[in-house]
Amino acid sequence: MLELLSEHVSFGGVQRFYRHDSSSVRGSMRFGVYLPPQASLGKVPALLFLAGFSCNEETFAIKAGAQRYAAEHGIAIVTPDTSPRGDGVTDEPDAWDVGIGAGFYVDATQEPWSRHYRMYSYVLHELPEVIATSLPVNTNRMGISGHSMGGHGALVLGLRNRHAFKSISALAPFAAPSQCLWGKKAFGLYLGSGRETWAQYDASELLLTLNRRLDFPLLIDQGLNDPFLQEQLRPEALAMACANLGEPLYLRRRAGYDHGYNFVSTFVSDHIAFHSRCLR
Repeated sequence: MLELLSEHVSFGGVQRFYRHDSSSVRGSMRFGVYLPPQASLGKVPALLFLAGFSCNEETFAIKAGAQRYAAEHGIAIVTPDTSPRGDGVTDEPDAWDVGIGAGFYVDATQEPWSRHYRMYSYVLHELPEVIATSLPVNTNRMGISGHSMGGHGALVLGLRNRHAFKSISALAPFAAPSQCLWGKKAFGLYLGSGRETWAQYDASELLLTLNRRLDFPLLIDQGLNDPFLQEQLRPEALAMACANLGEPLYLRRRAGYDHGYNFVSTFVSDHIAFHSRCLR
């Protein structure tokens, strides 16, 4: 059952925030949804947007300025939290790159993380079912996008589940987390030492195992003044995998832009327009 936490009129539509009990993470979860004005006439397509480290369901909704463009295109935007939360949820209180606020959109296999950290299943199965049954959203016409850690999640969920997501984009994603310190740390804790398991959550490695061509291009924006570009994000690994396979990739390198929400808000209109074209 959904509990409405707040509601705000925005560009003729409405921004809402909800809470519900989640079977995937075995606890309470929150998410946001922007319903454009077209949703008053019937079900609209949806874009799931996954946020990054230390963010929650409100971050993108408040900082990105996406509602204006979602209203123009008649598309809902759904923003889940970035991890399970609560007193019984395992955390690393002195770390911001693992634990609460940093679920990495994986289904953890290692104790004690596996008790609650099942964000992959939550985003793929449970959240779409909740919004399909309770809100005027057509989950058969759904795209996925994200920023930073959330860009990693969007790429992995989209590539592994093309039946569920009809379009994929990302802003400054962890494109090859198995090759960066943040990814190695999180994967080691959540998934153990098995590199085969890691590969299932690494977009650059996943591309090499696709059994058919993508039906749409990937859209990636990356700021060239991003302080994490070289050591953590590794977009060149994704570009190389796409080039080797002949998969279409729009990798747009943006001079002067860094990693934050000034960058995200600058290019969010392009991403919403891209998903709108794919979903229609």
